[in-house]
Amino acid sequence: MLTTTASGLAIVLDLFVLFIGVRFLLQPGPAAAGYGVPAQENGDPAYLTVKGLRDTTFAVMGLVLLAFAGVHAEAWFMLVVAVAPLGDTLIVLRHGGTRSVAFGIHFATAVVVLISAVLLFAA
Repeated sequence: MLTTTASGLAIVLDLFVLFIGVRFLLQPGPAAAGYGVPAQENGDPAYLTVKGLRDTTFAVMGLVLLAFAGVHAEAWFMLVVAVAPLGDTLIVLRHGGTRSVAFGIHFATAVVVLISAVLLFAA
């Protein structure tokens, strides 16, 4: 039962990050606003594409690890990848985003990813 719950949460998180990554690739402006630091009108779109590629890569890697290497590999992956939303928290705070977005979205995501890692280690 724990393995099913832990794997299910990991899949949901991976798919959610995949959605975010693809959104940054296809709709970078609205995705940046949802991130908490809106893109400048004449800003360099390459940076938004990098964010989309990063998130898409993380998501695909997580799904591949879970499918082919198992829950413990996914647990280590989740533990390491939790650094990204923690960094996103600091980025939003340092670049004019609101504390509610920084902590309510990014920091909360890091906590959920860490919970996922713990569940996967326990499975």
